[in-house]
Amino acid sequence: MSSISPHYRTITQLLQSRSYSIDDYQREYKWETAHIQELLSDLQNKFETSYREGDGPKQTATYADYFLGSIIVARRGTKSYLVDGQQRVTSLTLLLIYLYRTVKERGHSVTSTIESLIFSDNLGDQSFNLDIPDRTPVIKALFNGEDFNPDGKDESTVTIVARYRDIEEYDLADELGDALPVFIYWLLNNVGLIEITTDSDTHAYSIFEAMNDRGKPLSPVDMLKAYLLTPIDDEAARAEANRSWKRTVVDLTSWSSDPDGDRDAIVIKAWLRAQYAMTIRDRRAGASDKDWELIGTTFHRWVRDNASHLGIGDSTSNLRLMTEEFDFYARAYKSILEAASTYTPGLESVFYNSHNEFTWQYTVLLAPLAPTDDAETVRRKIEATAAYLDIWVMRRTINYVRVGYSAVNYAMWLLCKDIRRKPIDELVGILQEKLSQDDATFEGSPSRGRSGIGDLRLNQFSRRYIYHLLARVTAYVDVGAGRADPFPTLVDRTRKNPFDIEHIWANKFSRYADIFDSAAEFDAWRDNASGLLLLPADVNRSYQDKEFEAKAPHYAKQNFYAASLTSAAYDHQPQFAKFTAEQGLDFTPFDHFGKDEQEKRSDLLLEIANKIWSPDRLKEQLP
Repeated sequence: MSSISPHYRTITQLLQSRSYSIDDYQREYKWETAHIQELLSDLQNKFETSYREGDGPKQTATYADYFLGSIIVARRGTKSYLVDGQQRVTSLTLLLIYLYRTVKERGHSVTSTIESLIFSDNLGDQSFNLDIPDRTPVIKALFNGEDFNPDGKDESTVTIVARYRDIEEYDLADELGDALPVFIYWLLNNVGLIEITTDSDTHAYSIFEAMNDRGKPLSPVDMLKAYLLTPIDDEAARAEANRSWKRTVVDLTSWSSDPDGDRDAIVIKAWLRAQYAMTIRDRRAGASDKDWELIGTTFHRWVRDNASHLGIGDSTSNLRLMTEEFDFYARAYKSILEAASTYTPGLESVFYNSHNEFTWQYTVLLAPLAPTDDAETVRRKIEATAAYLDIWVMRRTINYVRVGYSAVNYAMWLLCKDIRRKPIDELVGILQEKLSQDDATFEGSPSRGRSGIGDLRLNQFSRRYIYHLLARVTAYVDVGAGRADPFPTLVDRTRKNPFDIEHIWANKFSRYADIFDSAAEFDAWRDNASGLLLLPADVNRSYQDKEFEAKAPHYAKQNFYAASLTSAAYDHQPQFAKFTAEQGLDFTPFDHFGKDEQEKRSDLLLEIANKIWSPDRLKEQLP
């Protein structure tokens, strides 16, 4: 009879000199930005509850542990196949690669310890511990710190690159500072999971089905429901509360073509944080979790401990919460999800924030809503708040200020408190006042020594935001010139011929050596946002090495922002002429493109950006 062996494994024990594969029919790697951010936030929070300044790796032996759940492994000869757990193992591998790259650059001695958890050398047979052939090229590139273009690759490869960028954006190393090496030892030795192994595929899949279909332990959502039902004595009311709760949960978890069994918990966390969190953990090592963090980890217990704050505890109030309030915020959340995935008139800003992968919006957008709001008021509040976030995020990113999950955690808590259940006119006033007091603008951020859009250059951090900037500018000019809004098309990476960033300057320093003093100066000008466009990939590839004079006729056939570099955009284009005059935009065609021309283009880009991301957008949502 085949053996079934459950073992607790630390990360080191799970990955040290071991490799895992998956069957061809396994689902793709599908973790989203929110999953990665939540994992990193949970790990950081758990570590910081134990860490004290001055601690070294040895002190981690007394730190709190963190449990990641269970995985199911089927052994076939010398290979181990992940029947359940590839999402977590893949995500952990990406985190370890990020940590490896970071500590290697910083010269920490823990580098070799991490390396052996990613990469194995068995008597000259070298392989990655995540041994999935289709994913080896991308894992190898990330491990070696090489650029990797995921366009046209399979879904898992595309997702792996995106989630690795999310990990970089979270910037755990910067968040932890000198505590980074200590965190790594804690991660490797105090974080673990249950590995259930068997040498029978049949047993492995039977275990998987049993754990997912039968005998499944109560989830926090189930426990919250049970707590809320307890004081409802009337049988009919209790049955109605149960039906309403179950209906809302099913609607959430089955939403879209890719159902998510965890979405009910995600929505409850967002709802409770947005509407009720009054405290947050102090930003110092060793501080205790407060409302904001506790809701994110044990919301069912938090509700029980804060019943009076929520105004619940009796039959009437619990019935209201279960049948009215939960349903209201769940429906609002679904409308945000829809607008985040589909460009929706009246909720465009939600889509913009989604493209920028600003996942905090799903929580913040619930904060100003009140269950008494009608559908139009809900839409106005969501769009006004999303427009504020759009402006706030872009002002920061063009100044190289991080807006990742952890970096803005505190700011989002403060924002939720300030706008909670505010009427639409008061909401708009609060948000506009915040923007007027903001140090970061498109002109720069004096307190941070930043120069704004004029100094925005293409690099690993800025690429995604420059792409978004160019897409918004391109769409704004096209719409102003009378064309349909192309933004969804411009950012659709699944298209056969997606749009790419085009450098106006060819990558030929020798060609411009008489203009620039050094290759470094040339690169700085070439990568500046004012010297970039968005063009279809095939056009970009065909003409990128040509001089401006050779490329200009092809620009003339593209979007108006690109075409405006040439005189063709100004011939027989009354709508474009009217638009530029009304908006006071100084569009100018060029016969050639040098430093003077780029400086004019930089001024124009700043003018356009200030119009697109004008705080006046928020007033449009006033009745």
